[in-house]
Amino acid sequence: MAGFSGKLRAFFALPGDPVTPGDSAVRINLVPFSAKVKGKIGTYVLGNWPSEKRELSNPAYANPKGFIQVTQDNLSTRISEHFTLGQFLTKDQLSIWPKYVVLQSRLLDKLELTIQELRKEGHPVRGLFVMSGFRTPAYNEKGVGAGGRSEVSRHQYGDAADVYPDDGATGRMDDLNGDGRVDLKDARILAAAADAVERQHPELVGGIGIYPATSAHGPFVHIDARGTRARWGA
Repeated sequence: MAGFSGKLRAFFALPGDPVTPGDSAVRINLVPFSAKVKGKIGTYVLGNWPSEKRELSNPAYANPKGFIQVTQDNLSTRISEHFTLGQFLTKDQLSIWPKYVVLQSRLLDKLELTIQELRKEGHPVRGLFVMSGFRTPAYNEKGVGAGGRSEVSRHQYGDAADVYPDDGATGRMDDLNGDGRVDLKDARILAAAADAVERQHPELVGGIGIYPATSAHGPFVHIDARGTRARWGA
């Protein structure tokens, strides 16, 4: 396995891209970005990335290189020790196959290292539940607006996920501090672990956002590896 965590089981590359010497992970070939025509690949709707609509000078918002094709056969493919392809799918178009995902190895590495850090700090979590992984621009656009999603959300670039530990399979974050409540104090423990990972591995620097519970969900933490430091939330 590969990555700073030693937990990556796959890497993603366009056909013809060179293999990193000594990389023991399995190669998954990407469908090139040019395969998207009028916002779709086949019948799967992706939409258009922000840089297709207007010029953006920040290279972090360049169009993705390509897409991972996800089928009902490879849905459960383990791409790192604790994560599968299916966990990062956009949550719409449920009956359409194949689907397409943008996913960056550095995000998986950061999530794996965050699990390790939580364990090191005395929170023996089994993994992290991915509440939201990749979002197609078409899906992301539905939530753009005041108090909602960003038009340039990192979820569209495959290096962001909203996560929480849920070993009890309750659909809510675990009570990490053991005080009998699930609240922002637990989310801050998760955020602090991701922050510690960044200090140890500045190559994985990115955004960490803490979100409180609502009537629809419990507290969670946004973690991304955008390449520049960003912090927000409670």
